[in-house]
Amino acid sequence: MNPIPINPVHEASTKAGSTFRPLPARPSGPPGVSPAGDPRPGRGSERGPGGVAVPRAGLKKWTQPPDYSGITIPEKPKLKFIDKVPAVPKLQREPRRLRDIRGPSQVATDFTQGQYGILALGGGYLHWGHFEMIRLTIGRSIDPKSMFAVWRVPAPYKPVTRKSLGHRMGGGKGPIDRYVTAVKSGGLVVEVGGCCEFGEVRPFLARVAQKLPFPAVTVSRESLQEMRQEEERKRLDNQNPWTFERVVTSNMLGMRKYLSPYDLQHKGRYWGKFFLKHRV
Repeated sequence: MNPIPINPVHEASTKAGSTFRPLPARPSGPPGVSPAGDPRPGRGSERGPGGVAVPRAGLKKWTQPPDYSGITIPEKPKLKFIDKVPAVPKLQREPRRLRDIRGPSQVATDFTQGQYGILALGGGYLHWGHFEMIRLTIGRSIDPKSMFAVWRVPAPYKPVTRKSLGHRMGGGKGPIDRYVTAVKSGGLVVEVGGCCEFGEVRPFLARVAQKLPFPAVTVSRESLQEMRQEEERKRLDNQNPWTFERVVTSNMLGMRKYLSPYDLQHKGRYWGKFFLKHRV
């Protein structure tokens, strides 16, 4: 009787119908080197007697924590409640005066106490409801023991008139409906500071900036300075000789009669309450 040949990779069947495959042989190599050839520590490279992995301590560099030694928390860290109507003896109706929101801001352009804030990128009016939204949102998000917030805009002072619904036109100026605060582009609305980082305050400041009646962005002291340096770099590195200022100053094609004196004063970067940041 002929013997049955034995196959070294013979697969034996089990009762469940599965097959059995032999385990691959362990690759041979010098001690201290992983099977994949990775000699890095902590990757199974260091092996002691019996093939047991030996852990090795590594060197880790930790980032230096920020220094908050020079920060002082005020006595009242939360935002102050803003009155809906100014406390003046006699209220008078005023004209629209849209120049209050035109052009760049000359006040509240730099930080005074806090490290982070909301910067306006356009002009607009803040109603009393906006003040309450800012106060409640920031007040619920900050920790009064280690953080604080301050206003950078005054309380509503400018009266806005409105005639009642269905009222016949004429008869003079309507009664005062509400009071607003004028905000120009480039001015800070609110500041937040304390023992905190920008990543902690950015989420709720971004929610506030999204609900404002004008475009706004969250900034820190460093990002505000970088933003201004970037604008100055664009102005100095501009290679296009036909800038808005040169074209208007030279009165090319007689365009001065179609433009306002503010266009020449602001060099075309501000159009009413809008800030045209793409212009150099």
